[in-house]
Amino acid sequence: MPLADFRSPRLFIDAELSAGRRVELDRNQSNYLGNVLRLVAGDSVLVFNGRDGEWRAALSGRKRPDRLEIVNQTRPQDSLRDLVYAFAPLKHARLDYMVQKAVEMGASTLQPVLTRLTQVSRVNGERMRANVVEAAEQCGILSIAKVGEPVPLACWLAERDGQRLLVFCDEAVEIADPVAALQAETRSQGIDVLVGPEGGFAEEERSLLLRQPVILRLSLGPRILRADTAAVAALALVQAVLGDWNGRTGHE
Repeated sequence: MPLADFRSPRLFIDAELSAGRRVELDRNQSNYLGNVLRLVAGDSVLVFNGRDGEWRAALSGRKRPDRLEIVNQTRPQDSLRDLVYAFAPLKHARLDYMVQKAVEMGASTLQPVLTRLTQVSRVNGERMRANVVEAAEQCGILSIAKVGEPVPLACWLAERDGQRLLVFCDEAVEIADPVAALQAETRSQGIDVLVGPEGGFAEEERSLLLRQPVILRLSLGPRILRADTAAVAALALVQAVLGDWNGRTGHE
């Protein structure tokens, strides 16, 4: 696959992309390209929609860029590993950070789950989706992670596919080597990584988790991590051993 171009501005466009197609920009995109980046008609940007790969496009418009003319494809569409990141929501800035890092780490779905000790009860889904798009734009990512609606932990556990591996980040587990624990797993039905609130799970929640048919309790080391740090640590471990850092690309 061609290497990503990190010098050209990159923009997510929710429209079909093909050579010769013209795409109208919305007001925010036009303002960003013209007033923030100071681009003018004739300049080029990279665009993607999460479906058709990445394309080079030429800007056009009189006062400021207001449409794109799609020129040629620069990278074909890829697919993400079937990796769900489930988490107890955090407060604004830390949630923004966690969403962006989960996208950078290759999560295909972000699923907020509400627990007894969750810090916040309301989640701004549009803000989460905006952070997903921003992370993809900045990091050369082609596939857009899905954002699920917040659900209680018990409901999520009841509805998820029990044949998927549930990686449960548990500070109480006495497994000293998380890499070895992951290497012992051979199933490839998809992976759900769950990080709870900083106050931990209630006893009834822990009981529900331990009754899941395919579960791995994972230690994240000898130190207590903040939830947003735990997200990066857990996803890095899973991607390195079972995911696309290990050459396992696409949906298995």
